[in-house]
Amino acid sequence: MNLRRDVFQAIADPTRRSILMLVAAQSMTAGAIASNFDTARPTVSKHLQILTECELLRSEQNGREIIYHLNPNKMKEIADFIEPFRKMWDEKFNKLEEVMKAYQNKKNA
Repeated sequence: MNLRRDVFQAIADPTRRSILMLVAAQSMTAGAIASNFDTARPTVSKHLQILTECELLRSEQNGREIIYHLNPNKMKEIADFIEPFRKMWDEKFNKLEEVMKAYQNKKNA
């Protein structure tokens, strides 16, 4: 059975989000990534496989090592999807802030 990996299911996992943060700062080998976690290396390899299948990471063979790089294009797709929700919540919080300021001004008057 060939299941298509969903990018949002991939980033729902906190370990995978941590891996993305690490690789965003610097491209790394699987071993270097695994050294940042208290889990078995095969577990980290499975996370890397999922992130690669979702195209959040790209892998590059460099001799005997595989180096993982962040795929900024795929990350931008996620950010573009989330942006309207961020704007909506920003507007709601700004309105709440206005209400709270008006309430404080009335209270202090």
